[in-house]
Amino acid sequence: MISNAHKGFRLCDRERAVLVLLLIGCVVGCGKEEPVEPPVRPVRAMQVANTAGVTGRAFPGRAKASAEVNLAFRVSGPLIERPVNVGDLVKKGAVVARIDPRDFETELADISNKLAEARAQLEAMRVARPEEIGSLEADLAAAKAERVKAEADYQRVQQLYLNDNASKSDLDQARALRDVAREAVNSAMESLRIGQRGARAEDIDAQQARIRTLEAQQKRARDALEDTWLKVPFDGYIAQTFVDNFQNVRAMQPIVRLLDISRIEMVVHIPESLISLAPHVTDITVRFDTFADHEIPAQIKEIGTEASQTTRTYPVTLIMKQPQDIQILPGMAGKATGRIESSDQVAGASIAVPVSAVVSPDGTDKPYVWVIDEATQKVTRRNVTLGELTALGLRVTSGLKPGEWIATAGVHSLREGQQVRILHQHGGLSS
Repeated sequence: MISNAHKGFRLCDRERAVLVLLLIGCVVGCGKEEPVEPPVRPVRAMQVANTAGVTGRAFPGRAKASAEVNLAFRVSGPLIERPVNVGDLVKKGAVVARIDPRDFETELADISNKLAEARAQLEAMRVARPEEIGSLEADLAAAKAERVKAEADYQRVQQLYLNDNASKSDLDQARALRDVAREAVNSAMESLRIGQRGARAEDIDAQQARIRTLEAQQKRARDALEDTWLKVPFDGYIAQTFVDNFQNVRAMQPIVRLLDISRIEMVVHIPESLISLAPHVTDITVRFDTFADHEIPAQIKEIGTEASQTTRTYPVTLIMKQPQDIQILPGMAGKATGRIESSDQVAGASIAVPVSAVVSPDGTDKPYVWVIDEATQKVTRRNVTLGELTALGLRVTSGLKPGEWIATAGVHSLREGQQVRILHQHGGLSS
């Protein structure tokens, strides 16, 4: 009994040992990590300026007028003339509309009359003519004689009043006449003085200020009368009319829309990978779909410095002369082509990259970019030498070659040899 029990006990130990070994194997086996491939990271990237991406490539765009403006009056009033219609060709200085000028003519005449009167008054204040001086002297002599008579009358009435032979009202009246005669003499003396010496300086200054005010009012009235004529500032054609004849129009209300088509512009959109090459493009020509057999020479007028948030392209404005044998109208679709002067001329100096593509670590480390291998789609850190900051990005003078791909976003979280996937680039162009 004891032997069998002991035997059974040892059997349980073996089973337990096997169970422990199985558990250990299970734990060890479960603890092994299967190798996990790092995820492929999508990145936004650009191809460093490659001259092959420009030469022979067609960039679409639409024609627009080189100048377009809504013409409006600077004054308000009833329209009495609008001799143009949509599609009319007009020359510089031609009248396209007119406001009734009668109110403006009346105002100008009124101000002009006031100005003439003020100038005459100023002239009289400065120097009197000899005959005027004689008249003033005669006025003074008459005033003095009247004063003498008034003084004598007052003395006589006063004596009668003291003898009770005149009333108080008689005395008051005589005194008043004497005072008026005295004031008349003072006024005549001042008038003679002004005639002999001229008016006081402050009076002349005040009159001159009034004349200057009237002159400014006259100029405004004359300009307002001139502004009743609406004339075109350049040769062009009427693209739209906004009001009919005989309507009351307000100042600055659009009357007609004028387009200058003597020169035509076209805006094309260049991807950021090529925009740094734009200044080096030559022999630009444009073909419009409507006149596919005509090749029109063009030049770059303006290079945009802000990329579209959706397409990551830059607007470049081309300008060309209107051909003599055909007429290009705003809105016509076309394509522009050009070529790069020389790869050697633009290599290096023309490479510009977005600021977001460059990592500038602290300390002694040089700035670098992440270059993407086209075959393996892996990134490699590449030190670069930077030039000046331009409107199109940071200039790279060494470390990159035209045609290479670099990451332009999220560069601080990339690591050496990491697998990436270049996000689709929206160029908005056809080749």
